[in-house]
Amino acid sequence: MATIPLTKRGAEKLKEELHRLKTVERHAVIQAIAEARAQGDLSENAEYEAAKDKQGFIEGRILEIEGKMAAAQVIDPAALDAGGRVVFGATVDLEEESSGQEVTYQIVGDDEADLKQGLISISSPIARSMIGKEAGDVAEVQAPGGVKRYEIVEVRYI
Repeated sequence: MATIPLTKRGAEKLKEELHRLKTVERHAVIQAIAEARAQGDLSENAEYEAAKDKQGFIEGRILEIEGKMAAAQVIDPAALDAGGRVVFGATVDLEEESSGQEVTYQIVGDDEADLKQGLISISSPIARSMIGKEAGDVAEVQAPGGVKRYEIVEVRYI
């Protein structure tokens, strides 16, 4: 199985979700199934079917998270020293050459990506175009509206 890169923060979030699913959600759905069973005929019991569906989702998500955690390579961005190069976990300040708009992104694992928070997936086109580059370099990204050029202003490991 291939390793899955995760930042330290992303691994902690997955652990928290796994703990919540096992300790809170799983018990709540078991209680809901028990209450639905107490209502009698299960063949026409919508509450029972809904609770069983939710149980299936929860158990599937638990297995998914456990699999990811087993294959995870947890990287602490603060402990990186990549000599100023853009690598997984780096926080990068960019300036779009045509508009002068400045943006900041941190390169994270696929499960952690959230563009609204400035977290972009390692497999995204913009992240792939920046990997290995340094401050002052230009990253070209093929966007739906054409090629966009970003100058790398600063690379930080936080």
